[in-house]
Amino acid sequence: MKKECIYSLKNSYRDDLNIYGYRFGRGEKAACIVGAMRGDEVQQLYICSQLVKALKNLEEKGAMVNGNEILVIPSVNHSSMNIGKRFWATDNTDINRMFPGYDAGETTQRIADGVFRAIQGYSYGIQFPSFYIQGDFVPHVRMMETGFQNPSQASLFGLPYVVIRKPRPIDTATLNYNWQIWNTSAFSVYTSATRRLDDASARVAVASVLRFLTRVGILRYTSHSGYIASVIRDDDLTSVKNELPGIYRRQAEPGEEVYRGQELAVILDPLEGEIISRVLAPADGIIYFAHSDPLVMEGTIVFKIIRRLHE
Repeated sequence: MKKECIYSLKNSYRDDLNIYGYRFGRGEKAACIVGAMRGDEVQQLYICSQLVKALKNLEEKGAMVNGNEILVIPSVNHSSMNIGKRFWATDNTDINRMFPGYDAGETTQRIADGVFRAIQGYSYGIQFPSFYIQGDFVPHVRMMETGFQNPSQASLFGLPYVVIRKPRPIDTATLNYNWQIWNTSAFSVYTSATRRLDDASARVAVASVLRFLTRVGILRYTSHSGYIASVIRDDDLTSVKNELPGIYRRQAEPGEEVYRGQELAVILDPLEGEIISRVLAPADGIIYFAHSDPLVMEGTIVFKIIRRLHE
């Protein structure tokens, strides 16, 4: 294992931002793994730390296939993480909306440019991002429909679902999209948490990456075969919103099979404690996403359901 600073940004008011990468093996640029790009992605940072630990152990045992290099970047935006901010603290911009970056641009554009220069040219790119609303997911691999996506490769992670969605204009500035455009097979792996640690889903994520690296011929590693993934599209998901604001009490979990009309959550009056609204399943299916924050505003997406996937 070799630790190196892949990008450094001078800072007038705080310590410099030094982004570190961990290299394993030697040879062709085989796989790059990127963790926390936002300041609240604690789970994503944790997963990458566990991957660094696992890969170090495997490399020492000779499990790396000769002629391959793996680069792991656990954290990109730890400056914001240190002060509890999701986005870049100075201007509240999102590094994962700045790719491929611009070396003479705004701060987050320069960070994106420096990172992208370091991670270009890898055959496979794996990112651990987070969703725009807080909640828990069924572990899955997500891909954008750029014309370069490969669902068969995504199935090699052995996670329950592979989700393909059409990119929106704002998505063209994400790491996943630009990786694909620049000839890297890119995959976004989502687990069950963001701001908190979830050991069970972290172990699933680490195992899925090691499984993928083995199946594409980068590692020699024996692991559980995982799931036969179901490939679904974003259109297969039904969003469920709450009608009234208040205290949110969840009654169903990701991965749970639900039926039409089933009570998934209740909304309580924050001052009087009475139930003022009930969230019901609009269709039979499997819960793919469940909101986790204790307070909700009116019209929040509190669940996403995969409609009748097994019919």
